[in-house]
Amino acid sequence: MINSNLVTVHGIRITRDLHETEAAIDEALIRQANLLATMVRARRESPVGAFTGQEALLRLAASQKAMLDASNEIARVHGKLLDVGRELGSGGVDDCPPKGSLETAGNAVTLVRAA
Repeated sequence: MINSNLVTVHGIRITRDLHETEAAIDEALIRQANLLATMVRARRESPVGAFTGQEALLRLAASQKAMLDASNEIARVHGKLLDVGRELGSGGVDDCPPKGSLETAGNAVTLVRAA
């Protein structure tokens, strides 16, 4: 027999950690985009060649792609966890945080979505 209290407690913890993971990936993408802009701006505003730092820019772009791939995998994890929560009838696993926000410890945290 499944202890519904344990399922609920673990569901709440998983939900919290999942939402924090999703927010961290978004934050990493924003920081990478800022770094890319700073690097290109530095090259443009400095007396260096037009392709100075090009390999570093390409590697940063590759890391952004990897982060987007990780974001896709976390979205798949989210979907599978929703299926598990529904299967177990857990009240602790919610669907998704409201668009553009993250609930952590009762405090709404606004997220900036890079488009």
